[in-house]
Amino acid sequence: MTTGTHSPPPELGMQRAVSRWEIVGFSINDVIGSGVYLLPAAAAANLGSASTGAVVLAGLAVLLLVLCFAEAASYFDKPGSAYLYTREAFGERVGFQVGWMTWLARVSSVASLSVGFSRALGFLWPAANSGLGQGLAIAVPLLALTAINIVGVKGGARTAVFLAVTKTVPLLVFIAVGLFSVSVPLATSVAPREGGNLGAAVLLLLFAYAGFENTAAPAGEFKNPRRDVPFALIVQIGVVTLIYTAVQWVALGTLPGVADAQTPLANAAARFLGGWGGLLMTVGGVLSILGTNSNTVLAGPRYLYALAQDGFGPAALATLHPRYRTPTVAILTQTAIALPLAFSGSFEVLATLSVVARLATYFGTALAVPVLRRKLQAPANAFRIPGGPVIPFAAAALCVVFALSAERENLIAGAIALAVGFVLYRFQRKPDGKAALG
Repeated sequence: MTTGTHSPPPELGMQRAVSRWEIVGFSINDVIGSGVYLLPAAAAANLGSASTGAVVLAGLAVLLLVLCFAEAASYFDKPGSAYLYTREAFGERVGFQVGWMTWLARVSSVASLSVGFSRALGFLWPAANSGLGQGLAIAVPLLALTAINIVGVKGGARTAVFLAVTKTVPLLVFIAVGLFSVSVPLATSVAPREGGNLGAAVLLLLFAYAGFENTAAPAGEFKNPRRDVPFALIVQIGVVTLIYTAVQWVALGTLPGVADAQTPLANAAARFLGGWGGLLMTVGGVLSILGTNSNTVLAGPRYLYALAQDGFGPAALATLHPRYRTPTVAILTQTAIALPLAFSGSFEVLATLSVVARLATYFGTALAVPVLRRKLQAPANAFRIPGGPVIPFAAAALCVVFALSAERENLIAGAIALAVGFVLYRFQRKPDGKAALG
């Protein structure tokens, strides 16, 4: 029976399509990037044989931050990650600054990873080093990843999982075979390069583990984010720490002069696997960069979407595709900004923000956890860090240590970005879509 009148259809939200183990793959894919292929040389140059133990200690230190993100994530099922956590804990002004800084790091990451992919591909296809070949190597993968993520989050997540597997397999082969070739005296007698920088080593190790903070950015499209994001984060830090530690140990014990190697894993693999081993690690490095960029293309626009939902930025950024239910305008906007940056090289200016941007994300989330405990009622079976406020405060203190290790230009770039953020905050849209000062 019909009445002659029709109620408007309910607004379709995001599609909850991503499963627990896909989130695990997504999380690992975001952390294991090109850095692991360069970490052994840089860490050995600064710390020598102590670099293996330092990798373990860094994993334990980052675990403090991961636990904070895991608990905060268990309170929410919406997109935005640290932006959402800090907004709910400290209000819109602080939340906006964290969201703004986090997205700046994402868009510069897309640009830098796209350029990094072309350079890495140049080892296999020399034409990718310049001219038209370089332009194609930058643009085609980025546009392909953009299209995949527009068509649906499920495809984006599956692409991330596939790339996580393809980038991890070469590392596992490197470890499995290399462990039998390690010379213990060599691994324990590597001296740091004269003038090694402890502060640089601290930041190097931090950023080798960075990326986990984006796991919950697309939480609105996860099937059960409150349960699955904490699980994925804990699994990720365990897997990554084991892989990084084993890779460092094998590289130190199989490659004399590792601190001076331009491609330490490829050089080491060539010694105990032959020429095909070097090629395998080179391919792994290329896929590793592509995999991390896949995650960034997926996660970055979710920050724009969450910010726009709260009135920051054009309203179109907060819309979803009527069929695919993805934030298409936000995805296209990020790519439209990142692609010219990649071609121009000016992304390197934005890249200096990444240190402060990530630290703002980590520091804000760590301090937000005790506040969220007081302000929000924890859902049933929520993840809870043991020890009360001890771990969140320790994680916040760790961020201060990291900040003290940052270079002056990083801090200056971060201060400028924060100042710009304070200006942009004043132009938040009113509910009727008009911008408002204040």
